Amino acid sequence: MAYDFELSGEAALVTGASRGIGQALALGLAQSGATVVCASSRASGCDDTVEKIKALGKDAYALSADLSDAAATESLAKEALAITGCIDILVNNGGTIYRAPATEFPLEQWKNVMQVNIDSAFILSQVIGKSMIARKCGKIINIASMLSYSGGITVPAYTASKHAIAGLTKALANEWGQHNVQVNAIAPGYIRTDNTQALQDDNERSSEILKRIPANRWGEAEDLQGAAVFLASDASAYVNGHILAVDGGFLAR
Repeated sequence: MAYDFELSGEAALVTGASRGIGQALALGLAQSGATVVCASSRASGCDDTVEKIKALGKDAYALSADLSDAAATESLAKEALAITGCIDILVNNGGTIYRAPATEFPLEQWKNVMQVNIDSAFILSQVIGKSMIARKCGKIINIASMLSYSGGITVPAYTASKHAIAGLTKALANEWGQHNVQVNAIAPGYIRTDNTQALQDDNERSSEILKRIPANRWGEAEDLQGAAVFLASDASAYVNGHILAVDGGFLAR
């Protein structure tokens, strides 16, 4: 059997696509042939990503939405569907993090992290998932975390949201697999992004992390592109409810 990683003719929506992991995933899907709708929280946030995709000779569009706002998130899904006619690939990458000891963690920050990281993923999956079910095909890729497996330190809301992403991935896979809709997740290891800058700048913590990574380096956002293309393509037609760690071997130790 020949496995097809080609995404020509497919349309993708990638949230949090302005920079870092989201931008790398959007570019990776475009390089494999997909048209990509790039979304961020700022009106012009994805301009750079769209320019880079168009430089590849591929089609791309930019949208914006506040993922902490349920109504705005639902509107984002509907706008994306209106632009492309259908969304074949949904990548729920948009997210936020807030650091504080659990005893001092503000409830408003807890709510915001949950709204952005898990509520928006459910809303987008629900709206776009309906059209996927109707067409009997679709791919949803959630972005989990190493903190989908462990507890972390001073990031209780982020950790809870990423455990929830893992659970949501499996729950939707159970319901929608019968409709030929695959729902999976990528769990990035320690990747050089804005979200991990505080850890990178902490020499002691960074050293501890590196000692546990067999690859002996922090990951780059581009290291996630292959996993995303695989989960977005027909090559993963029998992969469902899986959380794929792309971590340089971190979880193996």
